[in-house]
Amino acid sequence: MNIRNTIEDNRKLFKKVLLIAIPIMIQNGFTNFVNLLDNIMVGRLGTEPMSGVAIVTQLIFIFNLCIFGGFSGAGIFTSQYNGKNDQEGVRNTFRFKFILGIILVLLAVLVFEIFGDRLIGFYLHESEDGGDLALTLSCAREYLNVILFSLPGFALVQCYASTMRECGQTVVPMRAGIAAVLVNLFFNWVFIFGNLGMPEMGVRGAALATVISRYVELSVIMVWAHRHTDKLPFASGLYRTLRVPANLISRISSKGMILLVNELMWSLGLSLISQCYSLRGLNAVAGVNIAETLNNLFKVVFLAFGNSVGIIVGALLGAGKMEEAVETDRRIIGYSVIISSFIGLIMFLFSGLFPQIYNTNDSARAIASSLIVLQAIFLPVEAFKNATYFTVRSGGRTFVTFLFDGFSMIAVSYPAAFILSRFTEAPVTLIFLSVQLTGLLKCLVGYILVKKRVWVRNIVTESK
Repeated sequence: MNIRNTIEDNRKLFKKVLLIAIPIMIQNGFTNFVNLLDNIMVGRLGTEPMSGVAIVTQLIFIFNLCIFGGFSGAGIFTSQYNGKNDQEGVRNTFRFKFILGIILVLLAVLVFEIFGDRLIGFYLHESEDGGDLALTLSCAREYLNVILFSLPGFALVQCYASTMRECGQTVVPMRAGIAAVLVNLFFNWVFIFGNLGMPEMGVRGAALATVISRYVELSVIMVWAHRHTDKLPFASGLYRTLRVPANLISRISSKGMILLVNELMWSLGLSLISQCYSLRGLNAVAGVNIAETLNNLFKVVFLAFGNSVGIIVGALLGAGKMEEAVETDRRIIGYSVIISSFIGLIMFLFSGLFPQIYNTNDSARAIASSLIVLQAIFLPVEAFKNATYFTVRSGGRTFVTFLFDGFSMIAVSYPAAFILSRFTEAPVTLIFLSVQLTGLLKCLVGYILVKKRVWVRNIVTESK
């Protein structure tokens, strides 16, 4: 009887997790699939254009993660306010995100306009494999000049989408994301190659398609939110004021700003590691780009399960159901690791086939294939690490997550890549492996943090 009850409880929870995770998987999977096609289209232009776009994408990734990190701090409160049905609290967390988004967009545009060429040049190095570095720089600059117009749209999309997900509404962001990627795919085909009578724009066309798709996504999500205030009560009177209570700003900042710093350091560390890979030449840059494109498509599964931890467990903590939160979290982590193991096997099977799609040389393809194999092997490790990160974060332990995530990226993962890339002749695959192995240490730390229950807290009712 107990076994039967356990099976039934697992079935119900798994269904609940899937109701949240599947729309996120579909949206992110669809987005990454179109990014994959986008990447392949640009890859048809040659190694230099593909590498130039990959470099800029890495730089924009830092901005994207700053948005995610900054909004995540407010999102912890959103999930718990929603758990206790405090809609004004949800509105205030949205307003906080909105104002922070404006600040981050202005800072990003300023940095990229002033230091863009210098940042791109950081990834360009002479090597034995040759490659036209001047052409790569030119392509990257062309792409960056256009893609900057997408940043305000991205920030506002994340304001709405993150708040809606934290309130349990994941389907609409999924639909908006699908609409956006279809638009992106169509205009990539039109602008990159000059179809339907349009001029052939190359990398500028790829950037322009992204800009258009971003504002399509924003239009879909905003219109739906404000026409369905019965399903999203927080949207009613949302812009009546942009004032956020000072005590809430203080509480979000104390927990949330460290998440912004965390994402900044994590993405900066990732960019610095990519720069270490680039020391092995343009073929390494191209190979890493190909492998990461496929990896991004497959890892949407465990990322969606991580989001489910934040939403489901966060709501249980906000409702004061501490023991249920602990048991639910343990099960979701298990689901994520098991499913990611199967996904890793599928990814392994594609390791030799996928790089052949690209119009690049055999060396870049061989590097990509080897990296995909390593990514497939370590996918369950990444799944466990991601789920434990969201677990600790759901209880507002943001400083702990900072040490666990962003700080360890700079203090552990990057030094491993730095030493091997500069003081040895190790190939890019060995450097990549060293970075993946540091993830095992993070898994151990994550296990200890979850086991000790340092995250089991209700932060919306506790004192400051």
